[in-house]
Amino acid sequence: MPGDEVFLVFRKYDGSLHWHLTLRRLGEDEHGVWLGAPAGIEIRRGTEPSSLSSAAHVQLIPRDAWWVAAFNAPPHRTEIYVDVTTPSTWVSPGEVTMIDLDLDVIRRRTGLIEVDDEDEFAEHQVTFGYPDDVIAKATEVAAWLAGALADGTEPFASRYQEWLSKVA
Repeated sequence: MPGDEVFLVFRKYDGSLHWHLTLRRLGEDEHGVWLGAPAGIEIRRGTEPSSLSSAAHVQLIPRDAWWVAAFNAPPHRTEIYVDVTTPSTWVSPGEVTMIDLDLDVIRRRTGLIEVDDEDEFAEHQVTFGYPDDVIAKATEVAAWLAGALADGTEPFASRYQEWLSKVA
């Protein structure tokens, strides 16, 4: 239900804990489930000490897609940050998890589109033994996302702004 807390858990391919944070469920639309939080919430990577988010943001958990997107309010210099992941799994109504496959597609406020962490993706193919089909799918999705962030594909064009207005 809207307003409920959801624990968002990114793991690495070996099952180790990666980024994790608690957000508020904002609602759902044709793109998936939208979660959000104002600036200043606690976020953690693995077992490292927590830090506070610098800007309000919303997360989109799409249905059956190989990505999860974060949309940041100003003054964050990154407008959209998309993690290439395995499809998300809802463990319960209050917890969603996915495997982070290292590749990230980013749109800066300047409009610059970047595919990030290709070196980490290559390294983890060996370290974690990514299967060939996972490598191919992650690579395909990263290329599609780079185009979608550049060409006005929703929800990356403006749809997210309505959701972001609920927390910013």
